[in-house]
Amino acid sequence: MTTQRDGMDTSNRTRVTATRRWAWLPVLLAGVGLFIAVQQALVITGNPTLVPSLLVLGALLIPVTFVVYIDGRNPAYDLPLSVLLSCALLGGVLGSSAASVLEFDTMRRLGDLPTVYIALIEEATKLLVPVAMLIFTRYRRNPADGLLIGVAVGMGFAVLETLGYGFVTLLASGGNLSDAEGLLLLRGILSPAGHAAWTGLAAAALWWAHAQRWRPRGLAAVIGTFVLVVIVHTFWDAVGIWYGYLIIGSISLALLLRQTHRTVLTR
Repeated sequence: MTTQRDGMDTSNRTRVTATRRWAWLPVLLAGVGLFIAVQQALVITGNPTLVPSLLVLGALLIPVTFVVYIDGRNPAYDLPLSVLLSCALLGGVLGSSAASVLEFDTMRRLGDLPTVYIALIEEATKLLVPVAMLIFTRYRRNPADGLLIGVAVGMGFAVLETLGYGFVTLLASGGNLSDAEGLLLLRGILSPAGHAAWTGLAAAALWWAHAQRWRPRGLAAVIGTFVLVVIVHTFWDAVGIWYGYLIIGSISLALLLRQTHRTVLTR
C-alpha cells in the first residue's frame, strides 16, 4: 500500500515538474496571440484607447515568458511563482523610481550624467527588493532563490523602462505604431541579456555570500559581481551599435545561464 502511494506521489510530482518546466511555452503563445489580436483590432478600428494595451502586452511578453522559463529550471520549486511576479512588480516600480530620482539629482549636481553613473545607480536601486527579501523573508536559504528573484526584479525594471521608451517613441513619431512596435520587439528580445542577467548575477552573489555567512570570500564575490555588472551595463549604454549589443548581450546571457546551471540545475 505504501509502495503504491509512493509511486502515485512520484508520478504526480513528475507531472507537476513537467508542467512547470514547460509553462513558459503556453505563456509565450498566449502572449503573442493577445498582442496580435490587439494589434489587428487597432489597425482595423484605429481606436487610440487600444494603444496602452498594445504597449503593455509588448513590454510584458518576453520578460514574463523568461521569468517563467527560469522558474521552470528550478527542480525544487520552493519559490512560488506568485512571489517572483510580486518581486518583479515591486522591484521594477521601486527600482525605476529610485533610479530616476537619483539620476535627476546627479545630473543637476554635475550638469551631465556620465554613463557609468547611470549603470551604478540602476544596478544599485534594482537590488532594493532582493536585499529586503534576503533580510526579511524565509527565501534566503538557497542561492538559487537569489538568482530567480534577481531575474524577476531585472525583468520588472526592464518592462517599465520599455513602456517608457515605447510611449516616448510613439509621441516623437507622431503616433507611428510601427516605430513603437519595433522598439518593443527589440527591447523585449534584448531584455533577458540586459537587466535580467545583471540583476540575476548580483542577487545570486548576495545569496551565496549569505550562505557563506558573509565571510571575506563571500563579500569579495558580492563586490566583484556588482563591479562586473556595472561595467557591462556601462558598455551596453555606451556602445550604440547593433553588433556591440549582440556581443555584450551574449556575454551577459552566457554568464547568467552559467550561474543558473551552477546554482539552480545542480542543486
